[in-house]
Amino acid sequence: MSAETTSDYARQDVFDPVSNPELFSGVRSRRIFAFFIDLIVITLFTFGAGIVVFFLGVFTLGLGFLLYGILPTAVALLYVAFTLGGPQASTLGMRAMGLEMRLWYGAKPYPLLAAVHVILFWFSISLLTPLVLLVSLFSDRKRLLHDLVLGTVVINSAYHQDHARRQM
Repeated sequence: MSAETTSDYARQDVFDPVSNPELFSGVRSRRIFAFFIDLIVITLFTFGAGIVVFFLGVFTLGLGFLLYGILPTAVALLYVAFTLGGPQASTLGMRAMGLEMRLWYGAKPYPLLAAVHVILFWFSISLLTPLVLLVSLFSDRKRLLHDLVLGTVVINSAYHQDHARRQM
C-alpha cells in the first residue's frame, strides 16, 4: 500500500533529521539560491507572456491590456503550481540546486498544494519579512513558516533517491 492511499493515523513521518541528517544538509542556503533562479525564470516567462498579452490587447481593441495588472502574479502562480506540483516535485531553481519538496509522510505535492504554498509564502513574506526566515533557524528540518503550516519538507533530492534505492 502506498503512502498516498493510507489513512492519516497510519502515516508516519519519513523524514527524520536525526537518523538522516544528509536529507537536510545545506537545504537553507540552496533554497535561497533556488529562489533567485526561479525569480529569473519567472521574469523571463512574464516578459514572454507580456508580448502575448500585447498582441491579445491589439486584437481585442484594448480589452486584453487589462491582463497586465495580474500578469506577474498569474505567471508565478502557474509556474509554481505546475513545476512544484508536477512529477519532479521541484521548480527549475530547486532542480538546479538539487532540492525537492515532499509532504511530511513522503508523498509528492500536487498542483493545488503548490499554489497554496506559494500564496502562503507571499503572505508570510509581506507580513513577516525578516521573521519568516528566522523560523528555519529553529526548525529541525530547516522548514519555513509556510512549510510548517502545510506539512511540507524540502530535502536533498540526490540523497533521497539514493536512500530510496537502498530501502528497496
